[in-house]
Amino acid sequence: MARDCPYDQPVRDFLNYLRIEAGLAAATLDAYAHDLSGLVADLVAWNVPDPAAASPADLARHVRSLHRDRGLQSSSIARHLATIRVFFRFLQANRVIEEDPARLLETPTRWKRVPGVLSPRRMKALLAAPSPAHGRLWRRDKAMLELMYAAGLRASEVGALTLRDYNDTIGVLLVTGKGGRQRIVPVGAPAREAVGEYVEQLRGELAHFDDGRDEQRLLLSNSGRPLERVAVWQIVRRNAERAGLGHVHPHMLRHSFATHLLVGGADLRIVQELLGHADVSTTQVYTHVDRSHLQKVIRNHHPRP
Repeated sequence: MARDCPYDQPVRDFLNYLRIEAGLAAATLDAYAHDLSGLVADLVAWNVPDPAAASPADLARHVRSLHRDRGLQSSSIARHLATIRVFFRFLQANRVIEEDPARLLETPTRWKRVPGVLSPRRMKALLAAPSPAHGRLWRRDKAMLELMYAAGLRASEVGALTLRDYNDTIGVLLVTGKGGRQRIVPVGAPAREAVGEYVEQLRGELAHFDDGRDEQRLLLSNSGRPLERVAVWQIVRRNAERAGLGHVHPHMLRHSFATHLLVGGADLRIVQELLGHADVSTTQVYTHVDRSHLQKVIRNHHPRP
């Protein structure tokens, strides 16, 4: 933004409010600043002289450009929308503007993409990909893949699991997700078997440090270190290629976990708990994945199908 831009002071006041009064973290403040810089750049380019002159149509045009011109995902656009709403609400509360032009903006739910999902057959092929022919780490790879699919784990969650988080006696995982929220997820027999073989036959060999550098993590790298997120991505991609599946990323295992549960008849609220979603609306995206299942439910349970 130019030094004399009429948007500079309102943006500074807003960010100072968030930093001092709201106590937001530096990373969150950076995200707000980034989103507002894009908004201001568009408004200036469209000859909107100041925040008071911004109309709902201007803001809607900016939001459309995020999707059409910049190719942002719906989650990123939703964050931009939140920034715009809070910013103009702040300006109205401080009498910088009389009316809030952002009050009519709608969340672009129609832009949500159905998550990538592996069919049960393709998932079975992925889980079977690790084998002794691929070196000594195949048991770790198999345990990791089985756990991710069995419990719907994110890449960061599976790498953070410790030995204490896994209870083989009752077959459950204590998973720490986003925001430090914890959930308990049951683990099926195939995953328990894979983890048991890995712990008994390989983990001790990998955990050769005696200074605690493995942090008692369940899954370790070849050098005995905890698995980082990038390593989880590499393991998934490598085994997907071996199974002839093309591009597969870690979150597809989580998507497949949720989708296969719902197709099998699981309640949406239960799946929400298993995934660790704070809001069931986040889980509802999976109800759009398998239309044939919804049709089957209608045929089987509606009195006049």
